[in-house]
Amino acid sequence: MNKFKINTDFITLGQFLKATDHIGSGGEAKFFLFENEVLVNGEKRTERGKKLFHGDKVFVENKEYFIIYDSKANA
Repeated sequence: MNKFKINTDFITLGQFLKATDHIGSGGEAKFFLFENEVLVNGEKRTERGKKLFHGDKVFVENKEYFIIYDSKANA
């Protein structure tokens, strides 16, 4: 499992997909989410604005990520 550090209260699913290089721009998020299975805490999600918080698990393209709050993480 990959750890993904955030230094804010949350990150949106669209921002997360871009930060993890699953998409190239925020505009691609909507299409990516409808064409690919993305699970947040085991539930399929299609909302690019879905908020991800510390402790959430995201599964996308055979990779699993664990969201961790770290005040020293780069934004």
